Amino acid sequence: DYIDASSSNEIIMEETEYGTIIKTPYKPNLANRIMLRFGSDRFVFLRKLLSAYYEFFQWLVLIGPKAGLYFGAKEYLKNNNVDYILATGSPFILFKYASMLSNRFNIKWIADYRDPWSHTSTRSKNILIKKFNMYFEKKCMKNVFKIVTVSEFVKCKIHSLIKNKPIMVIPNGYDHELINATCNVQQNPDVFSIGLAGTIYPWHTMKSILRVINEVVASGYKMKLNLYGINIEKNINTWINNDFPALQEFVQVYSRMPNKELLEKLASNNTLLLLNYYSFMGTKIFDYLGINRKIIFCFSKDDESLILKNTYFPTEKIDGISDSLQEDLINETNSGIIVENIAKLNEVLIKLIIEHKNHNRIACNSINYEQFSRIKQAEEYCKMFS
Repeated sequence: DYIDASSSNEIIMEETEYGTIIKTPYKPNLANRIMLRFGSDRFVFLRKLLSAYYEFFQWLVLIGPKAGLYFGAKEYLKNNNVDYILATGSPFILFKYASMLSNRFNIKWIADYRDPWSHTSTRSKNILIKKFNMYFEKKCMKNVFKIVTVSEFVKCKIHSLIKNKPIMVIPNGYDHELINATCNVQQNPDVFSIGLAGTIYPWHTMKSILRVINEVVASGYKMKLNLYGINIEKNINTWINNDFPALQEFVQVYSRMPNKELLEKLASNNTLLLLNYYSFMGTKIFDYLGINRKIIFCFSKDDESLILKNTYFPTEKIDGISDSLQEDLINETNSGIIVENIAKLNEVLIKLIIEHKNHNRIACNSINYEQFSRIKQAEEYCKMFS
């Protein structure tokens, strides 16, 4: 569905109580048409070559999967007055389109970085690709009015390339409307349960965490680990089947689901597992804060984790900028337990299981987390327009 042709070949204008939504048509490129016709296992190399072609030439001419957005916005701006153009990256090609529209219609534009562009590790492995991205990042930012991003770390990365442009930091947040819908969801009173949602990265010691849970269960304690929409389900199943067969009844993997349903599922757990993202805050922690369940943070000073971090997350430390953003926020909001290393996790889990056995729930005494609701963040966002 993601790469299939749109249902309409026309630009659709939709008026809502919040504003106008412009829906532009999408036609799959040749690589996607080959995949739709022959499946994902055939002509893989050819499709990669074609995708690389579009990835490169979309910066030189108006082609590629997002080009329709430019043409739709241009048609709208011909007949309507707007005060600002706001583009969010990634995809960073939207910054190019915003820059072009800004020049064409003499409208100020704002770049909203959710992640670094040329400085992100996945774009820095190949020096030619990095130079390519740096060139277009600098070019697109020449006429930018303001820049917004999510953390001081990303701000420093941007500022190292883009000089003399104001950069405003507004962290991610949680959807207060969806979070409010979880207020009546009760914690699991029967068995101590831990929830984890989203991506598990190569630098996360997930197998070691399963080993500790296996040790806890083998000691006679009962608990559940619920994994929602993770990206390594095959790995999890392989580890459990081959190394920890006793966990088959204690670990449950759920497919991806709509965010509203996901948040309700997470809220039914007694605690939530958060894996270290180091210099990045991510978005998961804000949903966890909003749900108001105690967070188990793994790990702050674990030797195995540090080895994996140096291999898979080689981001250099910036003087004066914290590389433990999640840990800092948990301490600031009193929202969880900072587990130092694998050895400490066993002790933490047993204490929580005993607390759950005595009270049928796990207390969470978070403070000042409401400031991270998106309605509060939107208020901060609006200040740059005043």
